[in-house]
Amino acid sequence: MNNIPDGNLNDSAYQELVEKISREVLSQISTGEDKLKNTVKGSIVDILKKSKIHFRPSEIENIDITDYGLGDFYNIGLALIIYVNSARVCAKELPMTPYQICPQHRHPAIEKSPGKEETFRCRWGEVYLYTEGNKEKEIKGKIPEKYKDKFNVFHEIILRPGDQYTLVPDTWHWFQGGPEGAVVSEFSTHSYDAGDIYYDKNIKRIAVDN
Repeated sequence: MNNIPDGNLNDSAYQELVEKISREVLSQISTGEDKLKNTVKGSIVDILKKSKIHFRPSEIENIDITDYGLGDFYNIGLALIIYVNSARVCAKELPMTPYQICPQHRHPAIEKSPGKEETFRCRWGEVYLYTEGNKEKEIKGKIPEKYKDKFNVFHEIILRPGDQYTLVPDTWHWFQGGPEGAVVSEFSTHSYDAGDIYYDKNIKRIAVDN
């Protein structure tokens, strides 16, 4: 299994390695090989172990993994453990590999719902959350060059273990794991992923595993 190093490469070499691993993942996804679990899920499980949060085997087995249709999981992707998603509430755990990005999106009103309100709480690692608001001169997040035009909100909130932040519905936002990755708890109203709107029109919210 490929492992992403924790900062001992320069930015150029690091980015080259991330893209190499992502190409391998895309190849495995497109051919339907079981190696996908060993490559992607294995790195996610490593992050979960570091967090020291206990998960049932069934929760690990049923992790929802998406590359948003881009085939570039370690740059743009997300894994989710869904505890509950009822008509009223939703709770998830989001393990993120180093510098992995959940792309810019918002949760609009749908029928009688005003849209999803959500709170992110960092459990392990470090998370860089970006929302509408005053733009930072410099941000801690690292956006790969080929995706830099896919983001336009840069008000930075840095979450470390125990920190949390609540977003009101229909707010543009994106977030990224820090240099070691992260585990983020999400508490929200009902989650309806199919209704989310992404800034990058190439994105499709589809699972690549499970």
